[in-house]
Amino acid sequence: MREASTGLLVELDPESNVTDLLLEQAAKDPGHALYARKGPSGWTDVPAGQFLDQVRALAKGLIAGGLAPGDTVAVMSATRYEWTVVDFAIWFAGGVTVPVYETSSASQVEWILHDSGARHVFVEDRAKAALVHGVVDASALLAGRVLGVVRMDYDGDAPNLASLAAAGSGVSDAELERHRSMAGLDDVASLVYTSGTTGRPKGCEITHGNFALVAKNIVLFLQEILLQEHTRTLMFLPLAHVLARAVQVVCLSAGTTLGHTSSAKELLEDLGTFKPTFLLVVPRIFEKVYAGAAQKAAQAGKERLFGAAAAVAVGYSQALDAAARGEGPGPGWGLRARHRLFDRLLYPKLRQAFGGSLGYTVSGASPLSAHDAHFFRGAGVPVLEGYGLTETTAPCTANIPSRTKVGTVGIPVPGTTIRIADDGEILVKGIGVFKGYHANAAANAEAFVDGFFRTGDLGSLDADGFLTITGRKKDLLVTAGGKNVAPGPLEEKIREHQLVAQAVVVGDGRPFVSALVNLDPEGLENWCAAHRLPAMGPAEAAQDDRIRAAIQASIDDANTLVSKAESIRSFVVLDADFTVESGHLTPSLKLKRAAVVRDFEAQINRIYG
Repeated sequence: MREASTGLLVELDPESNVTDLLLEQAAKDPGHALYARKGPSGWTDVPAGQFLDQVRALAKGLIAGGLAPGDTVAVMSATRYEWTVVDFAIWFAGGVTVPVYETSSASQVEWILHDSGARHVFVEDRAKAALVHGVVDASALLAGRVLGVVRMDYDGDAPNLASLAAAGSGVSDAELERHRSMAGLDDVASLVYTSGTTGRPKGCEITHGNFALVAKNIVLFLQEILLQEHTRTLMFLPLAHVLARAVQVVCLSAGTTLGHTSSAKELLEDLGTFKPTFLLVVPRIFEKVYAGAAQKAAQAGKERLFGAAAAVAVGYSQALDAAARGEGPGPGWGLRARHRLFDRLLYPKLRQAFGGSLGYTVSGASPLSAHDAHFFRGAGVPVLEGYGLTETTAPCTANIPSRTKVGTVGIPVPGTTIRIADDGEILVKGIGVFKGYHANAAANAEAFVDGFFRTGDLGSLDADGFLTITGRKKDLLVTAGGKNVAPGPLEEKIREHQLVAQAVVVGDGRPFVSALVNLDPEGLENWCAAHRLPAMGPAEAAQDDRIRAAIQASIDDANTLVSKAESIRSFVVLDADFTVESGHLTPSLKLKRAAVVRDFEAQINRIYG
């Protein structure tokens, strides 16, 4: 199949915008808990009416401060409740939100503020305010720009949310409504800058229609998850990422209670106290939970038991998947019996790591290994993998509870068409596809063909319209012998190992394929403890024969996926970590392949020396 579509389920008035979703919820039940805030004594519900009042007050403050409809407003903060209030306040005031990752460097902040033209900036705290002021003071690009910087926390006389709301007390409701209702579905709601795996970030113009139509249609598309009683979810992904904000608008439309957390250290505790019914997760979370569970089992002397339970979970899910594909009868009686046993002994502890009330997880942002998807599904934490980009307002395909194939990223979401080009590139047309790149005609000319957005990803559609991602077009390696190699599947398989944080397959123009591997500090500590070895640091571990043997075994497993000419012949273990701060990961934790190859050129050359 070369093209698959799903019809639109909900249409909206062209004159409406994303703020109407909030007004609908507040009118339907002003006392319904749309959000929950974490405090010293636990989680406190925020009713729809109270949230709307806070949004309106801030919006009036922005109008009083001179914000005109269509003006851009930057937001630089970790994920927190105030981020959401500010986002809707900007929209109510008729503005355009420009998210800035909290981890952004001074040069990135400078570029985004310059390119977007933002004159107002909301920041999380004193440190972010100092960064923004420092950027403005030192920048030639921003010379003469007068920026109003408002902090989300309260500290002395610094402009903050409370003082901004107070400043808007003289703005009439009629004036607020004029600003709020000025935008229609085709107008830009947000300038979201790509995280920039290569080159300078581009501003994606995400419209009110992108957010609102995706939200309304996804709610019905995933009604088995979203339209149940008392649905709750905890948002811990960066709200600067379009996927997190799209899901947040979906939750608003569905009436799902949403909590925020930005602390990785407190995530497991927050999951336990908040008890979400579904969760948006990135693959790294699954990897961490799996590694942690394996380590606890090893410390308790139950390593073999955990291995058996994992094998049963994977086998059980694989049998379910085969039955869904029409390729098998489903789990046999023996497998069902073993699954029931472990569902009493071990799987509940795993489910408890996610809060104990979880019905489904939705995995996005980067590829999830089939092993992890089968394991968690078999253990009672169903995983629905989806696919999307910033330019598609994130979700353009997804698995749903009634139609799931593990290893695929699902079928097109409503109002979306997926086409596979002759060279295998995935093309997308639909309600989520952005308006274009801000002030970048050259990029727009390259981005579209026949009305479809060119994703740059490679994939295939099966007979049922399920999309499988096979690689990134620009990431394809061509060896000196002319063999095309897609690094993605090899890297995903290697990353399944407890020791591995990242794997980067290289070999473009080289005689054979090789890999750079760096170690996961927590995984290394747990692995050493499980094998009764003394603790060692990354530099020592990189040279340890036992560590190298374990990684070689994972590479051997990965090589079973490809032909001999595509297989990894050599590898090097790096004693460096890939992080957002090091410049090797984007804020959404995607690998910056070009940066890795550039910075570790010496190690790569030694492989082939």
